[in-house]
Amino acid sequence: QVQLVESGGGLVQAGGSLRLSCAASASGRTFSRYAMGWFRQAPGKEREFVAVISWWGRSTAYADSVQGRFTVSRDNAKNTVYLQRNGLKPEDTDIYYCAGAIDGGMGLASYKYDNWGQGTQVTVST
Repeated sequence: QVQLVESGGGLVQAGGSLRLSCAASASGRTFSRYAMGWFRQAPGKEREFVAVISWWGRSTAYADSVQGRFTVSRDNAKNTVYLQRNGLKPEDTDIYYCAGAIDGGMGLASYKYDNWGQGTQVTVST
């Protein structure tokens, strides 16, 4: 098991950038086994996939709505995964969650993930 804590959320103007971080409380060796995903959720809506990165950091996948604007990366030495978000839009306003999949699978569905952070709020103003 690994505990995940997101940070970096806040208020940003449309067109701006923000980087989210997700720190894992696990040994570096354990963390590096996890594929790490980012999801987001608006009030009253289902949690939706945003991005995922493989355990070795070489493979990534993105939702169509963020392709070209968001970049997921990881630093296994720091037990941290990042989500760089550029060109933010008001519709990017959500609570963002990071999640870990111990089997290393790069799933797009939330049920594929075993560990979740508490989420960080991002608000994009017009």
